[in-house]
Amino acid sequence: MKATIERATLLKGLSHVQSVVERRNTIPILSNVLIEATAEGGLKLMATDLDLQINETIAAAVDQPGSTTVSAHTLFDIARKLPEGSQVSLSAAEGKMTIMAGRAKFQLGTLPRDDFPVIAEGELPVSFELPAETLKQIIDKTRFAISTEETRYYLNGIFWHVSEDPLPVLKAAATDGHRLARVTMPRPDGAESMPDIIIPRKCIAELRKLLDEIDGSVGVSMSPTKIRFDLGQALLTSKLIDGTFPDYSRVIPTGNDKILKIDPRSFEEGVDRVSTIATEKTRAVKMALDRDKIILSVSSPENGTAAEEVPGDYTALGFEIGFNSRYLLDILGQLDGDTIEVHLADAAAPTLIRENDKSAALYVLMPMRV
Repeated sequence: MKATIERATLLKGLSHVQSVVERRNTIPILSNVLIEATAEGGLKLMATDLDLQINETIAAAVDQPGSTTVSAHTLFDIARKLPEGSQVSLSAAEGKMTIMAGRAKFQLGTLPRDDFPVIAEGELPVSFELPAETLKQIIDKTRFAISTEETRYYLNGIFWHVSEDPLPVLKAAATDGHRLARVTMPRPDGAESMPDIIIPRKCIAELRKLLDEIDGSVGVSMSPTKIRFDLGQALLTSKLIDGTFPDYSRVIPTGNDKILKIDPRSFEEGVDRVSTIATEKTRAVKMALDRDKIILSVSSPENGTAAEEVPGDYTALGFEIGFNSRYLLDILGQLDGDTIEVHLADAAAPTLIRENDKSAALYVLMPMRV
């Protein structure tokens, strides 16, 4: 195999594929990227961790078609340190890869292409398109609520499902048991027979990085066990989480009749300021609601106390409720607009937060005892 490629093109392609590769691997070939120089011209790069696979095609001048596998992180670090604007020559033969650019020359050990594992894709019967901006919105407004608890593995991703509500919609939800985030959007054409799926956290993270470079639409294809995102030059294929997502609709409150309307930015800044002295362990902030004012306070045995009054539109009976300040800030950070609605019931019931009844996203936060 022999090919010449611009450093910037190589670096961009490698930056996408190397982040799929785990730093520590018990199987040596999983540390490698598969590089294939095609007769038509161009390099195909591929990396996998056996659950997630990325394929990327980049432009290159190919002198001799062929393929090999080489350490993904080492090659990426080399490309990063090569002179800007340089032409990089890659050639592989007899278990070695030679990389040359300017006066620099590197030789790396390779492993045979035939040993490289590929996720068998099989049939992906459901396919539709989503605008890249819509996909970004789905991810950004839900992923902070993905659970990191490995024992509840079925919460370690974003749940996608379609329903008639009463119009056909696609819903994406994530929860860690303390908070829930859900986005609803019109169902895309082709998604009618879509299975309920849970997309793993790592796939979501890699997809979000790739979306920053996409303007148009993204092709989405899936079966009950796998999903593939077609982003033009890059193809991301992932196994889905094999589990059942809980019926989250049961925790979305419908009868919370105490409604607070408040500016999300002043609310967020107030919570952020008073939580400065909250202890790492509890992060509890107390909200005392009274007519048209909310007093936020934190009391910490080690650090002292803090309080701030935030204006808001509230006419129901006054009461006090506590929240984890970090969870509350995560939600407020996703809300735009001049006012948001906080639907409350009492100090022990789940609280619903949204921009208004027409907004695509809604959030549920469990209170804390304070």
